[in-house]
Amino acid sequence: MIGEVSVVIPVYNESSTLSRVISSIQNVLEGIDIKKEIIVVEDGSDDDTLESISNIRDIVVIRHDMNRGYGAALLTGIRYSSFKYILIVDADGTYPAEDIPVFFMKIETADMLVGVRQGQQALGSFVRRCGRDVIRRLANYLVGCQIPDLNSGMRLMKKDVVLKFQNLLPQNFSFTTTITLAMLCNHYHVKYIPINYAMRVSGKSKIKPFRDILNFIQLIVRTVMYFNPLKIFIPISLLLLVALGISVISDVMLSNLTDKTVILFSASSIVLSVGCLADLIDKRIL
Repeated sequence: MIGEVSVVIPVYNESSTLSRVISSIQNVLEGIDIKKEIIVVEDGSDDDTLESISNIRDIVVIRHDMNRGYGAALLTGIRYSSFKYILIVDADGTYPAEDIPVFFMKIETADMLVGVRQGQQALGSFVRRCGRDVIRRLANYLVGCQIPDLNSGMRLMKKDVVLKFQNLLPQNFSFTTTITLAMLCNHYHVKYIPINYAMRVSGKSKIKPFRDILNFIQLIVRTVMYFNPLKIFIPISLLLLVALGISVISDVMLSNLTDKTVILFSASSIVLSVGCLADLIDKRIL
């Protein structure tokens, strides 16, 4: 069991659920003998979110003057926090506060513990399921391991590890995806536990499937390029080599070496060389 924790709740237009989420977390923490604080980062809401929690005691409220994004709100709370461990929980009421003690008991052997969303509500629409599956398969290949839930909004992390990657962490919903990939690519110990994911009580998700799927794919490729560039460059080089082989066979049959074959050979060599150079630079920096 850990001895201290800072709970960070990023909030944007969640007046209908925020007070209930805070109360449920407080009720759970009251029964656990640890040092704790609850930090609510109000990210420039334009509803009555602040008023909805004005009578709640024993919380720290930090307010952004304008909406800066989910990741920005999390980073603000994490930087302000006082304790070694950070628990992040979304404010929409979909994550179970009653599972918090399980996180506290299992984090000691890991650098980050991620709640894997279970239940019918976690599946989402057909479009989201397909997009999530594509993103997860790509991420699994690029990091070389299985990731049950890439962007869960409930996770317990070591503050010092998160801050090592703070310059890479985006200000939007990609925060959780990025910190997952960054830790896995750098061989930190990430563990997963199942949690029951509930239906939103009111309001609607701020994720836009088509736009965000493309953004997530771009983010995954960029993050892995930063930590393990050969995972990107080697497949591209191999594809060029296959095309080169087909072109050589065609040229041999025609007894004529074409410009296309020379270009493919040069491109394959350049891509592989750049990948190796990028990998050497990456390893030297790390």
